[in-house]
Order: sequence, then C-alpha cells, then structure tokens
Amino acid sequence: MLGKLARQHDPNVLVGFDHADDAGVYQIGPATALVQTVDFFTPIVDDPYTFGQIAATNALSDIYAMGGRPLTALALVCFPEKGDLEILERILAGGLSKMMEANCTIVGGHSIRDDETKFGYSVTGLIHPSKVLMNSGAKAGDRLLLTKALGTGVISTAIKKGVAKQSWIDAAVRSMTTLNKAAAEVATSRVETAGVGTARAETTRVGTGVPPVQAGRSSAVHAMTDITGFGLIGHAREVALASNVSLYIHAARIPLLDGALECFRAGHIPGGLKANREFAECVVAYDDGISEDVKTLLFDPQTAGGLLVSVAADAVDEIIKAAERSGVPAVDIGEVRPMSKPLITVVP
Repeated sequence: MLGKLARQHDPNVLVGFDHADDAGVYQIGPATALVQTVDFFTPIVDDPYTFGQIAATNALSDIYAMGGRPLTALALVCFPEKGDLEILERILAGGLSKMMEANCTIVGGHSIRDDETKFGYSVTGLIHPSKVLMNSGAKAGDRLLLTKALGTGVISTAIKKGVAKQSWIDAAVRSMTTLNKAAAEVATSRVETAGVGTARAETTRVGTGVPPVQAGRSSAVHAMTDITGFGLIGHAREVALASNVSLYIHAARIPLLDGALECFRAGHIPGGLKANREFAECVVAYDDGISEDVKTLLFDPQTAGGLLVSVAADAVDEIIKAAERSGVPAVDIGEVRPMSKPLITVVP
C-alpha cells in the first residue's frame, strides 16, 4: 500500500521504507540521527507482566537492529472498557521493567477502548549517521550469524491452544524477553573498532541525503536485521534483495527452541507462518535432505527474535567469541554469495 502513495522527499531521511528496513533513520545533526520504530500486538502468553515484557523487548529490537541506542518510548494501549485494570497495570509494569533494562525512558503514550487487548511501544533511539547498520550492506563472502533460536511462533500457537509443555513455554519466554542489546553491542563495537580495518569517523552533512553505507566507515559487520514476523526466510529475503546478493543457509546449524519441532508435528501452525511461506518460498531452493519440519520452521513468525548479522569472513570467529563472552549464543548459519538464482538456497 505504501508503494501506491505519493513519495516524500526529505534529504535528512537516511533510511526510509524503500528496502523494508527495521526502522527509520532521520539525521538531525552532523553526528546525530534519530532511529524510530513502532510495534504492538495482541497477547501471546497468559501472564500480563510477561506479555508486557515481550512487547517491550520486541519494540526495542528494531532500534538495536539498526545499531542504535534506545532513548525514549511511548506506550500504545488498547484495552477493554470493562477490563480488569489490575491486568493493565501488570502489562505496563512488565513493559517498564524491560525499558529500564534498556535504559530507555517511557515519556508517555496513548490508550483507546478496544474489545481486544493490544500493547506495544513507539521507540526513538540515537545513532551516529555513519554507523547505521541496514539490511542492504551484505557482501559476497560474508558469513551469516543468528543470535536466537527459532520457534516462538509455533510455541505461542500451542500456548494459545493450552497444549504447550511448561518447558516449551519457559524456553520461548526466555527468548522473547531477552533484549538484543548485548548482541547489538557486539555488532556495533565491530563497526567502531573495525575488525577488518580502521573505522573512519567521517560524517554526512545534514540535508545531503548521503546514505549511511556511503559514509566512509570500514567495518567487520556489513548488514544487520532482526528476525520477527516474516520469519528467517522472509527477513533473509529482504537482506538478499536490498544487498543484491544470494544467501546459502545451512539447515543443520539453525538453532531451534525446545518444543518447536513437536509443535509443528502436532499441527500448531500459526496463520502468519502459512502466509510467510506462500509469499517467500518462491525465492528458495532446497538441497536434498532437508526435512519438511525444518523447511516449515524457516518461515515461523518470530516475536522478539534474534539478530541476523552479515559479517566479514575473516572476523566471524572473533565476533562469535565476543558474543559468547557477552552471553549471546551467536551461530554461523550460512554465507553470502554473488547474486544468482535462486535467491536463497537451503542446504543440509
């Protein structure tokens, strides 16, 4: 629908919606840009406090995916007119706990009456214009790192049906309430220290409209996005198209949450997964030996999923070790190759 609207032209917009990036970036000074995003959704777990935590973690993720630092947030609340306000208080408290962990200040918000509860945030962050990490910078020869396991979509569906085992719920909740802060800090430190060269602190001038990727920096991390509603394949597709490359993904290396396979095999398939597969599978080829359950989970819509990072091959081992020291389980799941058909190849 956005493509049908009149296009605005503002030279201070460094990142808009042209390449389906994670957040918008707007330059306000020679060394300062705003990162802006918004996200809200219906409850996916029963506990209100946990739901608030997940919603906040998910909203903050897009700021981290751009390499930014969250600064302020506005709460978005839809709640039944006759709903129990203690439940709403718990949702807000859960969200606040994660915003405090992120050092992001809630400065207000807006609420409306709605028969169905919905909650989330609009988040604003800060970033240096030359250090923006977009989904369009992946280079042939890069390695692909993933920082969280897949499976929150199918497990959340099982939770809604009341059939999820507690161990599955616990694993999914841990994932969905873990900020991408530490993972992003590892990635952005590689932009600043330039593991394959020396970072140059050159800046764009306000109003020039110079894309961040042309701002003169040298870096071991070339592109980054977070894996959310479109699933691993959907977001990998965006990286490939924006970067004009192809991706090879090794299925056996992809981490899966405890219970993800069991949920798929029991038929707990979210509608978003089916939509993702119908939309994006046309750009995917599978080598022999890829099971149907793994193929399906590649399209599982994630809530507060991990980061997918395109990293220079000669820096990948060092970055994985740095991530491990920060408690981030970064896994090398594939590689970037020159543009070809198919766009994405999944190998065993």
